[in-house]
Amino acid sequence: MPELTPLHPRHHDAVLDLEVTNRASFARTVSDRGDQYFAEFSDRFEALLQEQRDGTCAFYVLLDEDGSVLGRFNLVDLAEGCAEVGFRVARKVAGQGVATAGVRDLCRLAATRHGLHTVRAAVSHANPASRRVLLKAGFVAVGPADPGHLGGKDGTWHERRLTPTPT
Repeated sequence: MPELTPLHPRHHDAVLDLEVTNRASFARTVSDRGDQYFAEFSDRFEALLQEQRDGTCAFYVLLDEDGSVLGRFNLVDLAEGCAEVGFRVARKVAGQGVATAGVRDLCRLAATRHGLHTVRAAVSHANPASRRVLLKAGFVAVGPADPGHLGGKDGTWHERRLTPTPT
């Protein structure tokens, strides 16, 4: 299984390809990012890299052997030992355990590399696959998520307490 790699400027085209190729698939379970997202992708990508340099977020990609991006795994709003988790994987690897393995690895990195003790993720009720990934990765449901946080959809917050492990 490939390992998560910190987002780097050289990943620009591969991340864009993941988003474009899987746009319709992603939009079935999460709000579509809209045409403006793609029109401004380069600026948005640079902003992500800046947030990563600033230490407020940590972005990772899962690379295939050919350099394509199989998935994105993010720690957002790192503060006071906590962060929000976000993830998405290419349709071609969906259902193969890639997302679960990636989220587990992200949790390990959250504890060991970023010093976090808690990670949370909101998932809509319309996205049972992501909910299964979170549960398999050790998250537990902790309460309702505001639809404003999920593109107008109802959902649930999930949380996982982390224990630092030696690297």
